[in-house]
Amino acid sequence: MPSAKTTLRAGVAVLAAATGLGIATVPASAQASPIPDGPALARQLVKKVDVANTNRHLIALQRLADRNGGTRAAGTKGHTDSAEYIATKLEGAGFIVDRQEFPFTFDQTTAASLTVGGQSVPVVRMTYSEDTPAGGVTSTLAVVPADATPGCELSDFTAAGVAGKIALVSRGTCTFAVKAANAAQAGAVGVVVYNNVPAAPGGTLGGVVAGSAPAAAISQADGQALIAKNGAPATLNLQGLTEQRTTYNVIAETQTGRTNNVVMAGAHLDSVPAGPGVNDNGTGSAALLETALQLGGSPKVNNKVRFAWWSGEELGLLGSKYYVQNLDFEHQLDIALYLNFDMIGSPNAGYFTFDGDNSDGVGAGPGPYGSAQIEQAFTAYFDYTGVPLEGRDFDGRSDYGEFILNGIPAGGLFTGAEVIKTEDQANKWGGVAGEAFDPCYHQACDNLGNIDRVVLDRNSDAIAFVLGSYAISTEDINGVPPRAARAKTRAAQARVAQKAVAHVPAASAGLS
Repeated sequence: MPSAKTTLRAGVAVLAAATGLGIATVPASAQASPIPDGPALARQLVKKVDVANTNRHLIALQRLADRNGGTRAAGTKGHTDSAEYIATKLEGAGFIVDRQEFPFTFDQTTAASLTVGGQSVPVVRMTYSEDTPAGGVTSTLAVVPADATPGCELSDFTAAGVAGKIALVSRGTCTFAVKAANAAQAGAVGVVVYNNVPAAPGGTLGGVVAGSAPAAAISQADGQALIAKNGAPATLNLQGLTEQRTTYNVIAETQTGRTNNVVMAGAHLDSVPAGPGVNDNGTGSAALLETALQLGGSPKVNNKVRFAWWSGEELGLLGSKYYVQNLDFEHQLDIALYLNFDMIGSPNAGYFTFDGDNSDGVGAGPGPYGSAQIEQAFTAYFDYTGVPLEGRDFDGRSDYGEFILNGIPAGGLFTGAEVIKTEDQANKWGGVAGEAFDPCYHQACDNLGNIDRVVLDRNSDAIAFVLGSYAISTEDINGVPPRAARAKTRAAQARVAQKAVAHVPAASAGLS
């Protein structure tokens, strides 16, 4: 993670360079204002985006889940009702709204249990996992030794003698689908993947993997405890409902602004089947909706603004993939940048922005050109307000993924999910070290009581300011030096030219 840039002077300078807004350094006496200098639209949008209104949208999403079995998962009525709540409000505000339908494979767990040596172990069925026989499969536990690429080669499982047994393997390096397929090919009757970090278990195969072993996830602590029980009797029961359904994204754009330089922002609207998903991702969806409503359908902007509420994110980023993959190259080229907001009100929050320039040197590397500038814009805004950010790797876990793959610059905000907050992070941001940023991640308790509204308010303001700024100008994203920098360059060139003329002899200069 990058060191936090906490100096006000440096932060404001970064935002000025990133957005070409000509922001002046603010003296310490002016720090009471939470809004930096910038385009009038951006400043006005921050003032208009009220967390009370955002919270009202969260209440709506909670109630729509409660009316529909406690979930807003893609392909359920809870999601459809949520999408219509958003779409109708946007239509009322004058946006051009499209409901983009797409087919997908729905998946919901109906049973998940694991016992080893007669003791129950908390377990989560992987999304799209094959079922075990009804009532479960009973055999013995076979531990796959952890190496640099655990379970990523067929030989890992064959060497552990997993044939006819329930394999236990560490998470890491390759996908869960690869591990499940390798386990089945080696003859395992099931595979249990334990986490490689102290965080809540979970995962998806990304789609139905025919012939794979029934796959489940457990915590790191439980996995490490089970290593000592190699050869113990074990029973794994995994059952799920998997079928073809249809869902849709909600896409809304302003009627004003350039159509060939679109500023796009998105959040996934679907929850997991287990709960209402008020933080994940009601927070991003609600903040984006309130920003759109306060912007209005016909704002005075230079660049068209397009908002998206994705469906099927929890099943493998399905909605955003479908959207980007169904744009031809020219329409992809029309998108100047993409901003992603997935979980921005976690109860034990951190403050993260995506590491567009790869200054952390962790994971996937930098985003496409312009991603670094987006990171700088968010960092500068938070520096101004006195809240330090940390970088977040583009690890492919949210809807920016397909945009980046197609060369579209991306960035955004995130407040943490199942990963544990460190002591340093707790000292920096408050909260509780040793606990997850969101202890209710992907659980039924992700409800209205699972939100830090101060965090949500701060992130909502940042969204409003950065999006409003880019609605006026994306010069830095497009590789054009900001206006202030161009003016400085022209002034320097003029001074050089004047000096050159002053030193040229009269005859050579064409003077008589």
